[in-house]
Amino acid sequence: MSIRRGLLLLVVLALALLGWQWQRYQRFADAPLAGVGAQASVVVARGDALPAILRNLRAQGIAIGPALYWRLLARQTGAAGHIQAGEYALPAGITPRALLAAMRDGKVLRRRFTIVEGWTFRDLRAALAKVPLLRHVTSGMDDAALMAKLGYPGQHPEGRFLPETYAWVRGDSDLDLLRRAHAAMDQALEAAWRTRAPDLPLQTPEQALILASIVEKETGAADERPRIAGVFVRRLQAGMRLQTDPTVIYGLGARYDGNLRRLDLMTDTPYNTYTRDGLPPTPIAMPGKAALHAATHPAADDALYFVALGDGSGRHVFSRSLEEHNAAVAAYLQRLRAQRRATAQEGVRR
Repeated sequence: MSIRRGLLLLVVLALALLGWQWQRYQRFADAPLAGVGAQASVVVARGDALPAILRNLRAQGIAIGPALYWRLLARQTGAAGHIQAGEYALPAGITPRALLAAMRDGKVLRRRFTIVEGWTFRDLRAALAKVPLLRHVTSGMDDAALMAKLGYPGQHPEGRFLPETYAWVRGDSDLDLLRRAHAAMDQALEAAWRTRAPDLPLQTPEQALILASIVEKETGAADERPRIAGVFVRRLQAGMRLQTDPTVIYGLGARYDGNLRRLDLMTDTPYNTYTRDGLPPTPIAMPGKAALHAATHPAADDALYFVALGDGSGRHVFSRSLEEHNAAVAAYLQRLRAQRRATAQEGVRR
């Protein structure tokens, strides 16, 4: 074999080897990573370079393949030197190319936390305390210290955080979420107050927030909220007491055991709207946007009373006069007694 033919053969072998390596590299770049667990993620700390990220992946049992391929792919995708810190999701089927592109573009994993309409601030704090991976910086603070930390010293926290779903990322704290929810409530309340109906017996946005919180606790039926608000608005205009059970329950606090007694309705607290005129001193829960709108745009009818329908729907019967209301209450009590008898009989059969 001549030297020329030998060199040509070496070139052909080298090209074949390069082609084989290129095919392997392409398969690596676009093949799903093996060993990715359910709901897996990888955290890139500030300053982490590619080798540290690969060690992190390997520590999770993920088969990462040749490090050389990762370096080549990082250059090819433009991720080299541009990987952003954060937590990145590792869904089933993710490829090295897709992962590096996400890290280059900062497409960090966004988790979600929902504030539920009608929650109290105590409920909200308890729910936040149970969120894993969120930084809990308010654990040792009482409510007053927390509000001061948010920049609202002296403000009562009840009702001040808008029920919505909030996205957050690794590194965020419970205080970050509360700050966003507080700002969202300020905006929602301002919008509702700015477009409020004329001649409301409400002097300030704060009073609208209080009324909205009562409406929120009184009904879960969206279409009933304006009617509930209308009843309370007309009672305020007529100088009648609101006489709403949720405010009494809120005033009882930890003493409430799930059973509201006649004695509770007669026991005076700042929140007992059976013993005191007007609105309670603060909101009693977190009202959603629909309740805010209802409180500032109440239905214009002539109902002054309402009582639960008692059929399990959560809906109410509205009445214009005390006589009509008393009849509705009697019907409600009759249905309640019938349900209790049926429950007792079912228990005996079992």
